Amino acid sequence: MEFRNPLKEKLARGEPALGIAVRLARSPDIARIAKTTGHDFIFIDIQHSIFNVETIANMAQTALAIGIAPLVRVRSIDDPDVSLLLDNGVTGIVYPDVNTQEQARRAVEVCKFAPLGKRSVTGGYPMFDYAPLPLAQAIPAINDATLVVCMIETVEGLENVEKIAAVAGVDVVHVGTNDLLVNMGMPGQFDHPDIIAAQERVNAACARFGKTAGCGGNRDVGRQAAAIRKGARFLTTQTDISFLASAASDWTKRLREALAGG
Repeated sequence: MEFRNPLKEKLARGEPALGIAVRLARSPDIARIAKTTGHDFIFIDIQHSIFNVETIANMAQTALAIGIAPLVRVRSIDDPDVSLLLDNGVTGIVYPDVNTQEQARRAVEVCKFAPLGKRSVTGGYPMFDYAPLPLAQAIPAINDATLVVCMIETVEGLENVEKIAAVAGVDVVHVGTNDLLVNMGMPGQFDHPDIIAAQERVNAACARFGKTAGCGGNRDVGRQAAAIRKGARFLTTQTDISFLASAASDWTKRLREALAGG
C-alpha cells in the first residue's frame, strides 16, 4: 500500500493548484464541495477560526478518500497540535508569519520524521487506512507526501525569504498578501508596485531553491491569474465565507432587480 499526495505531485509538475480556505464549514462535505468546484486542496484555517481536532480529522480523512489534499493553517510557528493534526489525516501544515530561517527550520523539524525532523511516531495512519505497515515503509512515504508551507506576511519575512526558501524540507513559500500589505503600511493596495515586487521576489527565491511560490489573500480573479502567470503555483481562491456571501448577495440582488422590473 502506498500513500501519495496529489497536491504535492501536481506542484512538482509545475502545475497551478487551487485551494479553498475553510473558516465557516464544519461538515467534512466541504472537501467534496471543494473537489466538485475544481479545487485541489482545502486550507483549513485555525489561525482565524475555531475548530476542534476531531472536526479537522473528519474533514481531512474525507479529503484523503476523494483525492484532494487537506492542509491546515495553524495558529503560529509554536502551535502544539501540529503532530496531532498530521497523525489524523492532515497532509500539509501552513505556518503563518515565518520571519526567519530558524523558524522555517523549526517548521520542518515538527512536521517531518527523522532524519529530516523530530516528529513523534505512532502506529496506524489514516493515509494507509490504518494498515499495520512497517515503520521503515510508512515513515519515508509520509515524509515525502507531507507539505510544509511557510507564509511571508511581514517585511522581516520578505527580507529573509531567500534564507527561508533555502531550508531543506520547506515545500512552499506563500505570500499572505493582506497581512504583508498591512505590515508594509499600505492595507488594501493590491496593485501597489511594492507588493507586486514582493511577490516577484518570493517567486524568484523559490525558483532559485527549487520550491513552490504561493499567493493568497488576493480575491480578484485577474490578479490571481497574473500571479500564476508570473510564477505562483500554490494559490488560495477565497474563503468559504466569501464564496457563500458573494453568491447569496448576487442572487438576492438579481432577484430583487427582476421583481422591480416587473
